[in-house]
Amino acid sequence: MDPATLIGILLALIGLLVAVILEGGNPLAFLNLPSFFIVFVGTAGVTMASVRLKGFASVPRLIVKGLKSARGMDGSEVVGTLVRLAERARREGLLAIEEDLAEVPDPFLRKGLQMVVDGTDPEVVRDVLRADIDGMAERHRRGYTMFLTAGGFSPTLGIIGTVMGLVHVLEQLADPNELGPSIAVAFIATLYGVAAANVFYLPMANKLKALSEEELELRELAVDGILAIQAGENPRIIGEKLASYLPPAKPKPERQASADSAAAVAAEEPA
Repeated sequence: MDPATLIGILLALIGLLVAVILEGGNPLAFLNLPSFFIVFVGTAGVTMASVRLKGFASVPRLIVKGLKSARGMDGSEVVGTLVRLAERARREGLLAIEEDLAEVPDPFLRKGLQMVVDGTDPEVVRDVLRADIDGMAERHRRGYTMFLTAGGFSPTLGIIGTVMGLVHVLEQLADPNELGPSIAVAFIATLYGVAAANVFYLPMANKLKALSEEELELRELAVDGILAIQAGENPRIIGEKLASYLPPAKPKPERQASADSAAAVAAEEPA
């Protein structure tokens, strides 16, 4: 779990509240139910109108995903798995790795390896896996685009709420004592709209987009590894090639382990 998004959002809210307190204001004065409905319910409505209902229903799951950053295997685990399978395939043949497929937790990786074991043509393997990647990328794009859409609508709904509030203020011109508080309440809707967009909707969209890019890169790594195993490449070379996908700080132990394992395999092979 990566708590950066949750901590960041909470930190931003705390910063806003502390600023209000330091200015001598009362945070409770910013609580306004009509503004809440105009901005948040209104933003939800216009966002729903912009996408399919099925996609909008996935918003709670996307929020949880963005806050938890939950995902399957990380890059080092995928590289380690592929190098280990490459070593066994080199010693015993491609059919031997079928026994290990049940232990591969990632469905995408398992699917590609199963096609290799089944003797599928490399071009077909590549095309099928690339199609899966393209489909996943499009699903992810629709997900984070919803939050970008909400981030665009939210400030506008806030302005609409402020205009509605100012109309109510103009109705009270006969009572000057009520003008100040009424104007202050009117502008709370704008505050809600701008804050919601910049503290939640847009950060969530950016986080989901970043997670999508990480997962796409991990799948590209898996495709290269699967095709390398099918081509019978040296496990050490596979490890070195796949390690290039990983951040510099992470691949070193994996790379060394891959090199040591590959050296052991090479030592067992006849000259």
